[in-house]
Amino acid sequence: MSDHSNDLRETVRERYAAAAVQVTEGGAACCGPQLIEVDDSFGSTLYAAAERDSLPAGAVAASLGCGNPTAVADLHEGERVLDLGSGGGIDVLLSARRVGPTGKAYGLDMTEEMLALALANQKKAGATNVEFLKGTIEAIPLPANTIDVVISNCVINLSTDKPAVFAEMFRVLAPGGRIGISDVVADDQLGPDQRAERGDYVGCIAGALSFTEYREGLASAGFTDIELTPTHAVADGMHSAMVRATKPTTTTDTAARKPVQAASSGACCGGGCC
Repeated sequence: MSDHSNDLRETVRERYAAAAVQVTEGGAACCGPQLIEVDDSFGSTLYAAAERDSLPAGAVAASLGCGNPTAVADLHEGERVLDLGSGGGIDVLLSARRVGPTGKAYGLDMTEEMLALALANQKKAGATNVEFLKGTIEAIPLPANTIDVVISNCVINLSTDKPAVFAEMFRVLAPGGRIGISDVVADDQLGPDQRAERGDYVGCIAGALSFTEYREGLASAGFTDIELTPTHAVADGMHSAMVRATKPTTTTDTAARKPVQAASSGACCGGGCC
């Protein structure tokens, strides 16, 4: 990884570490944790009130995503779910409830402070079918073919190596597995410089792929049934989008896939939560 990429990753790590500390310190105050300040395009308001009310306040307060990937993924009883960039654990805890005691929800994050917050939220929620892992989304610390569903909430746009992320998602998914992701995606006519003008890296804007780049990146990794559906604008020409795709059930289906090509457009860092 280049020095520039390392610098960007550290910038993102510092931002989300600070967010975790803010939530943790707020939880120790008389009034409890306060929501991280974000606009209407990001944060816990994108979840139904019933979902927010069912979780520890610290998990809700630390939500910085651009959508609700647990709804996008349509989770079922008994499934094994992996959340990339799990942050304070809101999507992991919601996933754990949906897959039930016969299922399992994993959360992956690179930030010690967020992992500590997530573990505290897991304890408060009494979730026994949950496991949090430390690592980056470009090198997922799980064996191949072990996950049914990969979810993520406004995190993949932060990676400087999106082809590696797409390849890792494909690797850990079992045949027939799927992704259900919320992410920021740019209109095709916006170049990388124009995307950067609309926001910074840690704000989840500058690193976004275009719709075409996203589809091509997933297809190059081997995914099929690719769908990108914009849900709401986060900036001029930039959208929160639902991303769905499937890993084919047979090796024959994947044998002819193209090699992974660079789909990154000067993005930021992986492994943090947005």
